Amino acid sequence: MTLLICYSSCEGQARKIAETIAADQRETDIVMADLSAQEQWPDPAQFDKILIGASIRYGKFRPVVHRYVDHYQSALASRPSAFFGVCLTARKPNKDEPENSVYMQKFAKAHSWQPNLRAMFAGALRYSVYNWWQVKLIQMIMKMTGGSTDRSQDIEFTDWQKVAQFAVRFNQL
Repeated sequence: MTLLICYSSCEGQARKIAETIAADQRETDIVMADLSAQEQWPDPAQFDKILIGASIRYGKFRPVVHRYVDHYQSALASRPSAFFGVCLTARKPNKDEPENSVYMQKFAKAHSWQPNLRAMFAGALRYSVYNWWQVKLIQMIMKMTGGSTDRSQDIEFTDWQKVAQFAVRFNQL
């Protein structure tokens, strides 16, 4: 059985989650693909199962994720598949459930592809890698939402136990 794992990650948290899920899969042939770095995307029709993970930045999934899903919607719909999102909003109670995530709802409405499994994971706050403008914008958002504005430390909010549970469910598809 072959597995395709595509991801789009701003500072690497979606990639880290995708790699963690990949490590728990039983497939021997696993292809990892960074959608933002690919000149030619892998065709999901060549794989038995697909996982797509994407980070949210400034309230949106990156355009490359939408383009990939639109381009390959038939192949994605014809085989077992899953989708996960990564965002800081998911650090709050109940915001880590796909049905409570406005980002997941918008994504589902925008595409005909409906994955068999969906998840929303909390991301990481990485002040150390943000530029000056990003720091100011993220601090403003964090202040409005009750998050940390202390730029002297990075914080990882990802619930790795929840990621492990998702990996088990994905393995069962």
